[in-house]
Amino acid sequence: MEFIVEKIGMSRTIDVPSVPVTLLKVIDTKVCEVREDGKALVAYNSSKKINKSIEGQQSKYGISKEFNKFMTIQVAEGTQAGDLSTDALAEAGVVKTSLNTKGRGFQGGMKRHGFGGGPASHGHRFGRRIGSIGMCEWPGRVQPGQKMPGQYGNTKVTVKNEVVSFDAENGILVLKGSIPGHNGARGLVRIVK
Repeated sequence: MEFIVEKIGMSRTIDVPSVPVTLLKVIDTKVCEVREDGKALVAYNSSKKINKSIEGQQSKYGISKEFNKFMTIQVAEGTQAGDLSTDALAEAGVVKTSLNTKGRGFQGGMKRHGFGGGPASHGHRFGRRIGSIGMCEWPGRVQPGQKMPGQYGNTKVTVKNEVVSFDAENGILVLKGSIPGHNGARGLVRIVK
């Protein structure tokens, strides 16, 4: 079973020793229709953007104007159209969270792959370059997958975390440890056990 969440930020528990935790806000979602394969089309509030196709979906499923983004997620058996129940999160012990990592743009080999770089003393021209990348006479080309500078971050990452607590009234899910993404990033939480 999956839920759409928004990352609030990190904190820690007040007991001794304290545990680092991440706070997630469970987004209010409405189930539009349930498919036979256990997945459902759900609507949630994402932005102020609206167009005729979104208005057509809203009128088709009879949902209010604030639910203007649609997504397909895994739901529990017996789920009916209407508000998506978060009762399962109160009993969850371990969840998998999928979010996009922070985007860092175009980065060099030292930051992207942890290369050592050249000597830091004077008199050299190596600096933070990646050095030699090719082979000898055979095969005489750069192998596919060679670690080089390029786009770093902004990729989907899934991590497994223990559930510390769940505030059903405010929809706040507290997970042990950290999860990827910036504060305000949205992603999915899937109950493992």
